[in-house]
Amino acid sequence: MSDLVKVGITHGDSNGVSYEILLKTFSDNRLTELLNPIIYGSTKVASYHRKVLNYKTVPFNIIASANEAKEGQANFMNIIQDDVKIEIGVPNSSSGEAAYIALEAAIGDMQSNKIDVLVTLPINKDSIQGQDFKFPGHTEYLEDRVGNKQKALMILANEQLRVALVTTHLPISELPSRITTNLIVEKIKTLNDSLKRDFCIDNPRIAVLSLNPHAGENGLLGCEEKDIIEPAIKKCLDRDILCAGPFAADGFFGSERYKEFDAVLAMYHDQGLIPFKTIAMGSGVNFTAGLPIVRTSPAHGTAYDIAGKDIASEDSFRQALYMAVDIHRNRTAYDEARKDPLRKMFFERGRDDEKLDLT
Repeated sequence: MSDLVKVGITHGDSNGVSYEILLKTFSDNRLTELLNPIIYGSTKVASYHRKVLNYKTVPFNIIASANEAKEGQANFMNIIQDDVKIEIGVPNSSSGEAAYIALEAAIGDMQSNKIDVLVTLPINKDSIQGQDFKFPGHTEYLEDRVGNKQKALMILANEQLRVALVTTHLPISELPSRITTNLIVEKIKTLNDSLKRDFCIDNPRIAVLSLNPHAGENGLLGCEEKDIIEPAIKKCLDRDILCAGPFAADGFFGSERYKEFDAVLAMYHDQGLIPFKTIAMGSGVNFTAGLPIVRTSPAHGTAYDIAGKDIASEDSFRQALYMAVDIHRNRTAYDEARKDPLRKMFFERGRDDEKLDLT
C-alpha cells in the first residue's frame, strides 16, 4: 500500500494568480513522487491561463472522482460545470462562485476520506460571499464546516518563525472588546497542542505580544496588558505551558527575540502578519490549527496586480504542499504513539514473555 498523502487542492479565485501557480508547480512532475495531488477546478480556465501565459501543456490526469486519482500524476477534477467569466486581474461574482464550488467539493471528499489534507489557493473574500458563504475567510469557513465545535487557530509558519493570531479578520475598532483573558488562554492552549502534535516540538516556548504600544507602559497607554493578557499568561503557566510576555511587538521583532521562541501569539491580524510576511514572505505558509483536518495555504492573496504577467512565484504554494504532508504524518505518528498506551505495553510485554521459557 502506498504511503503517498492525497492532497486536495482548491483553485481559489480564477482571476488571480492561482492558475499560474498551479501550472508552474505541476510542470515539474517530480513533485508527484512526494505526494498525490488532486486539483479541484476548471479545465477551461486552466487552458485559458496556459494560453495567456504561453506555457507548454501540463499533462494533467483528468478525473471524475477523487477515487480515480493516479499516483505519479497531477490529477485534475473538472468540478465547474458552468462557464466561468474570466477577467484576469479583476474580481467578479463568477470567479467567487467557482472558488466556493471547489471548496465544497474538496471538503465533501475530505469528509468521505477520499483525500487526506487540504491546500487552498487564495480566494477574494468579497466576491466569494453569497447565500452559502458568509464568512470573513477560509479559517472561519472551515471552523464552521468541519470544526465539530473545535476552534480554529491561524498560524503563519516557515522553518524559522511561527506566528499565531488571537483574532483574525476583525475591524481594528472591535479588538478591545473581543480580546478576553479566556480567549487568549484558549489560543495559547491550542497553539501549545499544535506545536507538539503538528510540529513535533516536545516543550514549546511561546511568546505572547501586547495589544498596546510599549506593552501599555504600566497602564499609561492602555490597561489590557495588566487586566487581560498577563492573567492569561499566568493561567497558562499554572497549566505548565511555557509562555512569556506580554512583549511590545515592535521591539520584539526588531531585536529578533522571536528566535528565542518556538512560536509567537499576536493579538490581531496585522500585528502578526506584517512582521511575518516581511521576514518570511516567499517561504511562508498559512496553517489552520485546532481542527480535525489539516489545511494549509500560501501566505499571500490573489495578487490581481500581477495576474497573467508570468511573474508570480510558486514558492509559498510548494511550501504549503510540503507542510500539509509533513503535518499529516506528524499527527499520525503522534496519535499512534499515544493510542491505548497501557494496552500496547501489556500486549508487547506478553509477546516478549512468549519467547521466554518460564517453566
